[in-house]
Amino acid sequence: MGAARTDAHAPPGRLRSWLGQDARHDIPASLVVFLVAVPLSLGIAAASGAPVMAGLIAAVVGGIVAGALGGSALQVSGPAAGLTVVVAELITQFGWAVTCSITVIAGALQLLLGACRIGRAALAISPTVVHAMLAGIGVTIVLGQLHVLLGGAAGTSAWENISELPGQLLDLHSPAAFIGLGVIVLLVAWPRLPARVRAVPGPLVAIVAATAVSSLAALTLNRVELPDSPFAAIALPQLPNGQWGAFALGVFTLTVIASVESLLSAVSVDKLREGHRSNLDRELIGQGSANVASGLLGGLPVTGVIVRSSTNVRAGARTRASAVLHGIWVLLFTVLLVGLVEQVPMAALAGLLVFIGTQLVRPDDIRSARSHGELHVYLITVAGVVMLNLLEGVLIGLAVAMFGMLRRVVWARVRVEDGDGPDEEGRETRSVVVEGTLSFLSVPRLSRVLAQVPDGSAVTVELVVDYLDHAAYGHLATWKTTHVAGGGTVVVDEIGGPGPNARRKRPGVVGTRTFLAWSQWQAGEPEIPAQTRRDPLVVGAREYHRRGASVIRPQLRKLASSQAPHALFLTCADSRIVPNVITASGPGDLFTIRNVGNLVPRPNESDDQSVQAAVEYAVGNLGVQTIVVCGHSRCGAMTATLADQAGDGAVAQWLRWAETSVREWRAGHPLGRAAEEDGWSEVDQLAMVNVAVQLDTLRSMPEVRDADVRLVGMFFDIPTGTVLSLEDDRFTPMPGDRAALPPQRTAAKAADGVADGVAGGEPAVDAAKAATNGSPVTT
Repeated sequence: MGAARTDAHAPPGRLRSWLGQDARHDIPASLVVFLVAVPLSLGIAAASGAPVMAGLIAAVVGGIVAGALGGSALQVSGPAAGLTVVVAELITQFGWAVTCSITVIAGALQLLLGACRIGRAALAISPTVVHAMLAGIGVTIVLGQLHVLLGGAAGTSAWENISELPGQLLDLHSPAAFIGLGVIVLLVAWPRLPARVRAVPGPLVAIVAATAVSSLAALTLNRVELPDSPFAAIALPQLPNGQWGAFALGVFTLTVIASVESLLSAVSVDKLREGHRSNLDRELIGQGSANVASGLLGGLPVTGVIVRSSTNVRAGARTRASAVLHGIWVLLFTVLLVGLVEQVPMAALAGLLVFIGTQLVRPDDIRSARSHGELHVYLITVAGVVMLNLLEGVLIGLAVAMFGMLRRVVWARVRVEDGDGPDEEGRETRSVVVEGTLSFLSVPRLSRVLAQVPDGSAVTVELVVDYLDHAAYGHLATWKTTHVAGGGTVVVDEIGGPGPNARRKRPGVVGTRTFLAWSQWQAGEPEIPAQTRRDPLVVGAREYHRRGASVIRPQLRKLASSQAPHALFLTCADSRIVPNVITASGPGDLFTIRNVGNLVPRPNESDDQSVQAAVEYAVGNLGVQTIVVCGHSRCGAMTATLADQAGDGAVAQWLRWAETSVREWRAGHPLGRAAEEDGWSEVDQLAMVNVAVQLDTLRSMPEVRDADVRLVGMFFDIPTGTVLSLEDDRFTPMPGDRAALPPQRTAAKAADGVADGVAGGEPAVDAAKAATNGSPVTT
């Protein structure tokens, strides 16, 4: 995907390949992008104060040059709204010819940056600042173009546009206002129309409709002005007579913003098309080449444009030929149909730009900034861009973001919370919560908070920290000793993940509770209160409400009225198997069935229809597309079945559904032979064969047989925590975890003695307990 399949010097074989495979996708996509690009290019040029033809020149150069040389095969380049404010300021300060020279030099710097291979350095910029920069540009465009839409002229500053807007509204120029507002209404309504109608780009329809109405009604409006010949717009760039500092600042600003916008757009395109990967260094080279060419020809600066790029992807483009062809179509339009462009009302372009400007202020970006605690960065950056200028606003935003990052790195949040009442010995209870980075800089605050803890109280210190330096550790240890000596108790609960402080953790105390049982992180901690040891689930529920509920509630609110799980997950009732953990899934992802031995009774042969009912509901009502059967190592159910000593009760009645698995295994099932070759114990071999047998049973169910459902076999090895998948009659570790299993399954071979004991007449209950490390026979 990353390489062009056709260019001017493409070998005949590659050209024939493109014509046979991709042309039928690329050519229609290029036409769609062309129809989007023309009105946008005209509008952006008008908003920048540049010659209108400069927008079309940039569209042609961006499509052909950047499309052919860039590192993102599906990205479409051209004039972008994100540079409108910058270009407008440069034209006001230097004039158009000098602005063209700034574009040329900025392009040369982009070529240098690409050659130095620093393309990915642009990704280090805070996304919040980038989103706020675009939002500030959008607000600035809206404030300026509202005046044009109403029949007036845009001011030179945001404050001027704001202060003069009420007067503009009172002295309304009706024809222009109605044309501009009509364009906005049509663009807002366009996404809600039927798909067949939306196949035609909304901006094109809006501009054509506004032009047709204004012409048929013979309205007196300001319209686009073009030179008699398109080639007359080509102007050589000039250097300034002075102001070299401001000139250099303009080059720097244009280089940085054009590069960042292009690279972020390329990364966004990668997310839109699976398997597509951009070469960011080559993309800089392509963008630099396009800016050099555009500046020399009198065009606007060029960047990668996410609006056109996403349109290109959605239209089905396969190769970079689509972007190149779109530039060729714009060139033909510019040469052959220039007379049509001169009929377009400026108010229509203003309405288009007002709509584009509002689209740059995205509610999702604001919500994201708020959820990450960076809303103040977003708002300050927007205010700086609107009220000052683009460069100063971005620099202020970066400074605020950097200060916030440093504060989070060197500062800890410390607070005292009341406990749940007196403990069993009547002592007051308190919780001291420490979050962030606990360094020597936070010791004064830590000392002040610890001084608020009553003497003789039962205290839990919760360290939700990623770093704990020697000074903070020493202060906390000294305070703990003093508090305990005064009759109190202190439990230090380290919740932070593995890191540089792992060596300080007490033996047996696990640093994170996300995946591990309470019984495990409590191990080896003698100071855990007796109530916690006696009733851990109640205390665990309290812990959930304190720490987990607030995180999970947004997702649960989305699922409150319905569920749409990705898969039905059938596994054993063994307490050591946690489906959501081993599949990294959460609420709403899995429709789970658990029973002893992960068994599926054969349809119409059992009075117990619970499994079949769950499958029918999941496939028929929930639309589940994947069914997973997951077995596990050292399964007590398989051990008891293999020993044929499960007794006469309900367990024995249930385990009869595993008898087919035993017969298949003893008959030399391919999966059992492969497991034996890999060194698995006999119990584990049977458990693996059992997964395949239960998949066959599921396959025979009408609910599954008649639906397009994918059946997946999985196996969880408990000692190593490894998940294996069933591929070609063999269970193999998931990619990225192959080192988790030793070559000959040393741990599994140690369990062979269990099976040997069963064969020699060892009682089934004891054999099952041995195989499951003490778990009951039923699991």
